[in-house]
Amino acid sequence: MGADVIRVDRKGALGGGHADVLGRGRRSIALDLKDEAELALCRDLIGKADILLEGYRPGVMERLGLGPDVALAANPALVYGRMTGWGQYGPLAHAAGHDINYVALSGALGAIGSKEQPAVPLNLVGDFGGGAMYLAFGVLAALHHARTHGEGQVVDAAIVDGAVSLMASQHQLAAVGLWSPERGRNLLDGAAHFYTVYQCADGGHVSIGPLEPEFYALLCEKLGVDAQALPADWSGRNWEEARPVFADLFRQKTRDEWCELLEGTDVCFAPVLNYEESAAHPHMRERGSYAEPGGVRQPAPAPRFSRTPGAIQGPAPVPGADREAILADWGV
Repeated sequence: MGADVIRVDRKGALGGGHADVLGRGRRSIALDLKDEAELALCRDLIGKADILLEGYRPGVMERLGLGPDVALAANPALVYGRMTGWGQYGPLAHAAGHDINYVALSGALGAIGSKEQPAVPLNLVGDFGGGAMYLAFGVLAALHHARTHGEGQVVDAAIVDGAVSLMASQHQLAAVGLWSPERGRNLLDGAAHFYTVYQCADGGHVSIGPLEPEFYALLCEKLGVDAQALPADWSGRNWEEARPVFADLFRQKTRDEWCELLEGTDVCFAPVLNYEESAAHPHMRERGSYAEPGGVRQPAPAPRFSRTPGAIQGPAPVPGADREAILADWGV
């Protein structure tokens, strides 16, 4: 999105190149933060930065002499973003953990999957959804405040907090009696026959989600189902009766045949694709949702901007490769 992002790496760290997709578009300086001269360089860079992001356990940056008190004293308008799993305080703050643990405690993992077993949602709900995106939102909101008022602040972005926030709609549905804490019994967790995934004749899968009455009626028309006999009742009264009827119908055609009949209509349909198939889909290709710098397929920048479009600024740096250019450009 146009930011000049400097990554402070450990000396001797490995990485870089087009295959390091998560490290693209930034520059790297390698510093030994146990060396006082190198630590002073880091402080100087922080003194000129708009935003600092750190992902250590609570207290580590303070022990390095780079904590918020030191950084904000030198740079009062700095936005100090702190990324952790459990947050800066609380009984679990200093415990190790990973995405699966944070989404488990948030209630998100317990809501996803079949009645018998929770399904691990990759590390999308925690690391990237509840973590990175909430951190990005938080630091940009704080940056807006800093540029308006000249006041920096600390943004405590805990993955567990973000994952809880992502569950807001489930809490709303529960408040009006439309969500159960039991997995596999709810409108949006795959239990409803009209919001779920079905297997096709070739072993592929398709997704349907016609929540609105008119969309459900159209799906039933195309499937040859009596919508009055098997209505899309949000209460769940007829889900167990209707699901095997729909399952039998979807097993009668291949995934491609269902795409030919349903894709692009208002039945709320899409084939279940793997990431290679996704990149080849005509909709994704026309929108340019993927890019291939250096021959490595990867997501293109999102979202889209009408005046200031994002662009991949280059491959991930070899750790430490940009030291002299960074110090010169930043006047350190």
